[in-house]
Parts: sequence; C-alpha cells; structure tokens
Amino acid sequence: MMLVGVISDTHGLMRSAALAALKGADLIIHAGDVGKHEVLDQLRVIAPTRAVRGNIDLLSWASDLPVMLNVNVQGQTFHVVHDIAELAVEPASAGIAAIVFGHSHKPSIEMGGGVLYLNPGSAGPRRFKLPVTVARVRVSRRTLLPEIVTLEP
Repeated sequence: MMLVGVISDTHGLMRSAALAALKGADLIIHAGDVGKHEVLDQLRVIAPTRAVRGNIDLLSWASDLPVMLNVNVQGQTFHVVHDIAELAVEPASAGIAAIVFGHSHKPSIEMGGGVLYLNPGSAGPRRFKLPVTVARVRVSRRTLLPEIVTLEP
C-alpha cells in the first residue's frame, strides 16, 4: 500500500502542520493555486511531488506546471485538475480511479460512478469559515482509502 498526500490552495503559505500531516507520504499531489515555487520545494523534501497550475499561478515559475495531469499510483490513475468545472474527460470511461481537484477550498470526499472525487480543501490562508485541511489516500491495486486531515478547525 502506498500513501499519497494531497494538498491544494496553499496560496504561497506552507504551514508546518501541513508538512507534518504529509510526512511519510510516498508521493504528494498539489491540486493548484500553489502561489510560490518554494511551496513545491518544501513538499519535495518529503516526497516526489506532482502539481497542476491553479488560477493564481501566473508568474513565470508556474509556466511549467500543467493545467491537468494524470498520475499513476499502484496501477490506479489519479486525474488532477485545479477547478472541477474544467474537467474535460469522462472519468469512468477513461479508466480513471480518482479525480483530485481544489479551487473551492471546501474539503470533500465523494464517490460517483466508481470514481473517487477528492478535494483536499485549502492548506493556505484561511478563507471564509472553512477549515484548513489536507488529505491522505492509502492506495493499493484495488482500493483507495481517502481521509481529510484537519489542521485547524
């Protein structure tokens, strides 16, 4: 079983609590609105990190980040996109096991059509009255076991 750490909407703020929650991950996925390239540098100290570009990632450092990407973990495909409204694929027919997204800052775990839809929420500056969160997913060839980790209520 592999552990995938999932984070989004850091907006340039890398909290020590988020790093602690992701410690031990075999892979980290950042679902966009990174904010500063240093955020990715800090995540890469923990584990290999894959990231997509969010709507605030407009500076030159972010130009190499894709708008969407597929990440294979234990034979399961994670499709990563910042804004779920920009999803341009039918997940089940494309053999995708999980859609990872951010943008709304609202953490959620939902299943639909045999596909996991995971928004880790926001690990950056608090927005509205939403909690500060990340997610972890334990992955095997047959199962995805997601959890939301609350860093601050």
